Amino acid sequence: MTKRALGATTPRASCRTYLETGILADDPFTSIDEEGIGVLSALAAGEGRRTRRELKLGLCGEHGRRPEERALLRARGGSTYVSCSPFRVPIARPRRRAGRAGEGK
Repeated sequence: MTKRALGATTPRASCRTYLETGILADDPFTSIDEEGIGVLSALAAGEGRRTRRELKLGLCGEHGRRPEERALLRARGGSTYVSCSPFRVPIARPRRRAGRAGEGK
């Protein structure tokens, strides 16, 4: 979604100028813009679930490693799972447990 929203063909190269000039505050491929991608995620989730209530939505890539971004997309779009590289699984599992404990689940 980030690539489509920004019209980026290759993540890092396309955004370098935006980052250097201050148009973007953070790398959009490692952090989620709450007012941009967060809103688009909520819109997509709402429209998708309007058609199919049991729709499963996931968070993938670098975004899944940050607890605040998982919480944002869970609140905005109701993400139901997080996927990550097999190399991140040993790190992701304890973070997932810690995140759930902090939510009271």
